This record gives sequence, structure tokens and C-alpha cells, in this order.
Amino acid sequence: MPAVDLFLKNASIVNEGVIFKGHLIISDGKIKRIIRGDESHQTIETGNIRTIDLDGCLILPGVIDDQVHFREPGMTYKADLSSESKAAVAGGVTSIMDMPNTRPQTITQKLLEEKFLMGQNSCLSNYSFYMGATNDNIEELMVTDMQHVCGIKVFMGASTGNMLVDKTESLERIFRIKRIPIATHCEDENTIQANLANAVKTYQNNIPVSQHPIIRSHEACEVSSRLAISLAERFGTRLHLLHLSTANEMRLLDNTIALGEKQITAEVCVHHLWFSAKDYERLGSLIKWNPAIKFESDRNALLKALQEGYLDVVATDHAPHTFEEKQEPYKDCPSGGPMIQHSLLVMFELVHQGLISLEKIVEVMCHNPAICFGIKDRGYIREGYAADLVVVDPNKSQTITKEDLLYKCKWSPMEGSTLKSSVIYTFVNGVPVYDNGTIHDAVKGQALQFSR
Repeated sequence: MPAVDLFLKNASIVNEGVIFKGHLIISDGKIKRIIRGDESHQTIETGNIRTIDLDGCLILPGVIDDQVHFREPGMTYKADLSSESKAAVAGGVTSIMDMPNTRPQTITQKLLEEKFLMGQNSCLSNYSFYMGATNDNIEELMVTDMQHVCGIKVFMGASTGNMLVDKTESLERIFRIKRIPIATHCEDENTIQANLANAVKTYQNNIPVSQHPIIRSHEACEVSSRLAISLAERFGTRLHLLHLSTANEMRLLDNTIALGEKQITAEVCVHHLWFSAKDYERLGSLIKWNPAIKFESDRNALLKALQEGYLDVVATDHAPHTFEEKQEPYKDCPSGGPMIQHSLLVMFELVHQGLISLEKIVEVMCHNPAICFGIKDRGYIREGYAADLVVVDPNKSQTITKEDLLYKCKWSPMEGSTLKSSVIYTFVNGVPVYDNGTIHDAVKGQALQFSR
């Protein structure tokens, strides 16, 4: 659908490793022209076009989040495609890839097609959906649409939805699939269950959430990640390791290969870069995720690995539950939480702290997801590409309050935090869907397309 023509002027544009003063012309949903600050733009300003002066602000490519759980269908009392995509665009996320552990689970082509129709009708951001793997649905996986489906999700550890794939024969059949990325949740279930049994002996029914990184331990993560990597190397699989959380796993990764040539890529999530085990005392089960948020040494190792190119992508694993569910005792409390509305701004906090560069944020949240998944014409500020853009005021601080949250669950582990930066505009396919605190939802996002 054609968008209102726009002239975005006087911004600092962050793209492909450089920051420069410039202007963008947006037409028919695409970036028509990039104008450097030293080029003349006077003739453009006088045209029949909406002009937005962004002096003092940054323009970035829209964030691509390769791992979210928007809970539709079947768990829409927690979240849905409409509510969570509104939160996404308010946080500068213009494209999402949603997971299959819904009700029913997205494990057949029919259910996958139905989910794309839901996205078409409800999703404000651009979207794609993972096909879910089970021990028994290899025939369904083999015919998955490569052009619109982001990947096949394999739970090599049990999590919300209980889609555990634990049979050796099933894993080998899945990893033989080469036509589409295989994305894995890696935690060894035998290790977890042994650790949980020890915790029950010690604490009975009063296991403190601080035991979560001990129950879902370093060993559980490393054993499973090693298995996934060994299978990928054996069968030549295009493997994407999701939400790595330990220092030990960084030893399994390679930063000597150009991203476009890597067969094995890795993701880290914002909460593993921001929180550590010391935060369980303050936030309790609100930061209970799988894999667990671990220790400060792990957090530091993840940040270092991200800087050095061992980790390729930053995502959220945005996974809402109701606040009431998160108050349940440890064994009954579901893992996961909402992060997508503030993921980019939390990464900006790391910039303010001198822990990462702005250019690196754009690389791992915008460029690299597009490369890893082969997304067509998105992830960069380039002429002819979709005008998926986010405008950030790096010096406009905000304190996160419950009233500002767009999640259906209406809570966040970030509540009460003061962030130094704010999202001002988000453009999806040239449409200003988020404009200074106002959501415009008349035009929906588009299904992502992949080049494979």
C-alpha cells in the first residue's frame, strides 16, 4: 500500500558502520533517496511532501527481532499479535519472527498458513513465523515454504509449550534439512531434571528463583549447544543458536568467518546482556527466563563476545505471561517476560555506559538478522529498500511506568528504570506507525520475504 511521501531531514544516520548527517526521501514505502549533509536538498523541501525535522536525533534501520512469542493463537489472554506488535513498533522494532509454541502448536502447514493470515490481519510490524519441529512431524517440515517462513524451531530443551525434541533419530532427520535455517533452544533436559531433583531435596516446594541458573545450569546449556553444533557440522545444516547465555558457550563459536558465509550463527538476548544473577533478589521471578539469566561473569563474557563477532544477533525472546502467573511458586511459575518495547533503548544504555558502540547495535539488531535469515530489502538504510526506520532521541530520558506499557500483560521487569534515550518515530514500510507516543494502526505490516 503506498505510503505518504516523507522528507526526513537533519538527522544523524547510523548505517553500515558509519554515522553521518543527512536526509532521507521516502516514497511508496521505500527509501527513494539518501542525501548526505553536504548535498543540496532545497528543491526537495519545497515539494508536496511531509517534512519532519529530526535535528538532534538519530535514524537507524528498523530493528529486526528474530525471536518473539506473541502468544497467538490460544494464549491471547497474555498477549496477541496486535498488542505486542504495537509494543514492538513503540520500541523501534519493525520486523518480528514469532515462535511456534502456541495453542495449537504451529507444527503443520495448515496451522502455519492460518498464522500468516492472523499476521496479515493484526500485525503492525512486518512478520514471519517459525515452523515448529516435533519428534514426529518431519514430513511437514520438509515442505515448509522457504520464501516466507523464517526457519524451523527445535526445542532441544523443554520450555513453555513442551515441544521438546529428544529422540536422536528425530534430531538427525531434522538436521538433514538444508533448505531453511534450523533455530535451536539448547538446554539438556537430563541435566536440568537432575539439578531440579537436587533443588527439591534441599528446598522442597520452596525453591528460590535464585536457584534458576543452577538448575538450568552452564552444563545444561553447553552440553546441548555442543550437540546442536555437532549435528550441524555432521549434516551441513544452516544452524542458528538462540539465546546463548553462558561464557562457556562462547568457546564453541567462530568469529573468523564472514557472517554471510557462516553455517552456524548465534544470538544473545537483551536480558542476558542487561541483568545478572544479582538481580533475582530485586526482581525475583519477573526475570525467570529459559535459558536462565546467569552470573555477572557470563554477562561480561557475552558482551565481549558480541563486540568481537562471536555472537551475531541481539534479540528479545519477548515472552509475556500474566503478572499473576509470574507470582506462582518456582516450579509452577512460567519462564519468560516482556522486553520488546524497550530492547533497543536498553542497548542504548549500554552505549551510554561505554560498553558497546552505536554502530555495533545497528549491526547486530538490524543488519545481521537480515543477513542471517536472508531477508529481502530490509535491515539497512539503502535506496530501494523498504523504509523500515526508527528515530531515536539519544538525550531524551524517560522513566518506564506501567501506564506507558503497551503489552497486554501490563508489566515489565524494566518498570521504574530511567533510560537516557527515547524512540520518537517508527516507520514500517514508510508509514509512521509510531509518532511521539501515538500509535497509528490503520495500515498493517507485511510478511517478510527471504532470499534462499
